Amino acid sequence: MSTTAAPRMQNPADSSADIALVTQVVLAERQGRDRGWWDQMAAQFWDDSSVRLSWYDGDGAGFVTGSAAMAERGQMATHHLFAPVVHVRGARAYVELSLAMRMTIEVDGVRGDLVSYTRLNYRLERREALWRILTLDAVYEYVTLDPSVPGRTIDIDPADLAPYRQSYALLAWNIAREGRTPSQDELGDDRPEELAAFYASIWAWLDAA
Repeated sequence: MSTTAAPRMQNPADSSADIALVTQVVLAERQGRDRGWWDQMAAQFWDDSSVRLSWYDGDGAGFVTGSAAMAERGQMATHHLFAPVVHVRGARAYVELSLAMRMTIEVDGVRGDLVSYTRLNYRLERREALWRILTLDAVYEYVTLDPSVPGRTIDIDPADLAPYRQSYALLAWNIAREGRTPSQDELGDDRPEELAAFYASIWAWLDAA
């Protein structure tokens, strides 16, 4: 668990309207991703935005393009969202959105449901009255893989998972077997010191607004 001090509570003076707008930007980005509404997804990012995930590290536009390409290959995922927590400081905002990312895969002829439990961390800025995403970073918790049909089994050699991080080993393994290169340097609960530094940087950025 992170030992980073919690941020100060939301200032009552912070606009509830801004909180609602920020929330809708984040939810619109996720809806666009899941529905294949790429123009809607792209519209939520600033041109100078950055995205860091297990399979992608680059700008927001490239993230949308990469997501669309995955969907074209039949690698579409569904993100089941939990309630976001929003902090607003002037023209800056931070949102943490917990989710379960589910995708259907096939392993040796057996259909399975791969579920990654993740926290998406968004930094947003308001520019000329518009809120858009500046950065998006994923924090990985753990991943499960279960057969879609009860009674079937999915067998994976533990040695095949050994090269990958504990917080997203199955996800990285699946990325690799699709011919892509998974990152080994993403944020995860298995690296608490790195995670604490990440959260500290968020609060510092937010309170500097």
